[in-house]
Amino acid sequence: MARGVEALDLPVWSRASGPSRGPQCRDAMAHLDSEVKEECLREDLKFYFMNPCEKFRARQQIPWKMGLQILKIVMVTTQLVRFGLSNQLVVAFKEENTVAFKHLFLKGYSGVDEDEYSCSVYTQEDTYESIFFAISQFHRLRNLSLGTLGYGENEDNRIGLKVCKQHYKKGTMFPSNETLNIDSDIEIDCIHLDLQTLSKNPQDWKNSSFFRMEFYRLLQVEISFHLKGIDLQTIHSRELPDCYIFQNTIIFDNKAHSGKIKIYFDSDANIEECKDLNISGSIQRNTQYVLVFDAFVIVICLASLILCTRSIVLGLRLRKRFLNFFLEKYKRCVCNADQWEFINRWYILVIISDLMTIIGSILKMEIKAKNLTNYDLCSILLGTSTLFVWVGVIRYLGYFQAYNVLILTMQASLPKVLRFCACAGMIYLGYTFCGWIVLGPYHDKFENLNTVAECLFSLVNGDDMYATFAHIQQKSLLVWLFSRLYLYSFISLFIYMILSLFIAIITDSYDTIKKYQQNGFPATDLQEFLKECGSKEKCQKESSAFLSCICCLRRNGSDDHLMLIN
Repeated sequence: MARGVEALDLPVWSRASGPSRGPQCRDAMAHLDSEVKEECLREDLKFYFMNPCEKFRARQQIPWKMGLQILKIVMVTTQLVRFGLSNQLVVAFKEENTVAFKHLFLKGYSGVDEDEYSCSVYTQEDTYESIFFAISQFHRLRNLSLGTLGYGENEDNRIGLKVCKQHYKKGTMFPSNETLNIDSDIEIDCIHLDLQTLSKNPQDWKNSSFFRMEFYRLLQVEISFHLKGIDLQTIHSRELPDCYIFQNTIIFDNKAHSGKIKIYFDSDANIEECKDLNISGSIQRNTQYVLVFDAFVIVICLASLILCTRSIVLGLRLRKRFLNFFLEKYKRCVCNADQWEFINRWYILVIISDLMTIIGSILKMEIKAKNLTNYDLCSILLGTSTLFVWVGVIRYLGYFQAYNVLILTMQASLPKVLRFCACAGMIYLGYTFCGWIVLGPYHDKFENLNTVAECLFSLVNGDDMYATFAHIQQKSLLVWLFSRLYLYSFISLFIYMILSLFIAIITDSYDTIKKYQQNGFPATDLQEFLKECGSKEKCQKESSAFLSCICCLRRNGSDDHLMLIN
């Protein structure tokens, strides 16, 4: 502020004495105060829009935020890698146990699922044998299994098997006479077989009336049981082992009554805290080191969160000063583009990333201490936060002109790309619904809306085209001809037209940015204000770097609004 006062030359009449100088002196002092405020505001604005290196050269201010972000990238990435390696052990243990269960409890399982179901049976004898085989294998589990497995309690706090069957209430059927008399109400009957019952003569429970099934009324048979296991492989990674409860379900699905019963096997593994762990060695010490590291990550993210929040608050205060000054001096409001320049979107991204990292790190510490077992939520938080951290690196690459062109092109084309995708999405949805309803009965990739959308997206990217054409069943000539018209029109429309327009939009934005970099960016109110100087000497000393920091474009003619960043 003192420099601003020295730069102004006071008029001679302002130094006059006596009563005659009153009104003129007050006007001069008011004018002087306005000039000083304007110059201070301009200097604050220029400093606010500097990059960290320019701030250091201007006021020797150490770029704490930039250094902290670099340190945070290293720490968060290291934390994620360690958690990912630990999570791999959990996933591998669950998958391998599921495969082992299928081989143990499914009679004739080949090792590969037939479709979304594991295997199938086609005769009544095979159905009975498969049901009795699963029950017998459960009883002999301790003598068969290679894993660390034991029996667990079900929902009724009972150890054993629960077998339920669903069937129509009553009915009679004579296919040869094409007659059917059936009550569509569904009944569910269940039986519980504990270990004591299974230890008796097997013929006692096999000859039970429960297992006398009328297959024309039978809808499904469900066998459910719980097993417990301990994951010992984590000890090799110097981590405390996890205790698991496997909720296993075998379903014999006969709802189609097509002569084929599909057998589904589902195993839902839940991690629980082990009740009594007594492990000697260096595992406890390693766990403490990991907890200290996670706590250090939380401290770094808290510091980053505070600094970025402080910068946003200062930017909002500076925007308020500029809006009041502009309204007072020029009697008009500042454009929205200039107002948004005071809100740094990168800081908002960093704040979101910091919050997710802090919450994810707390969950990770609880998981490490075996107080929580929610790996999925922790993975989502840590994975997304690491994604945002690395995306934030683009901000610092933007200080170099070669990288800045790419960033500005992405930001300039984003609004047009989103509008274009919204229009193309309507066509895509139309093809999705049409393909599902027409081709669903004749092609396995069109059986439901989800697979149809995935199949069409693969076609847009040029994947699996021949297989999609070849797998159409030729049972109906009309549907076969329609499938050719459907697929050819979709591929031609999206690959040759829509994708080409999509690329053209991005190319047009790139050409616009290159043109602006050669001929200069259109100036806005904020940029024009920063070009003004209080004196000629300051205009000569002012670095042109300040002008490049203010990247804000106003929409002109056919050009879309571009919000340019540092």
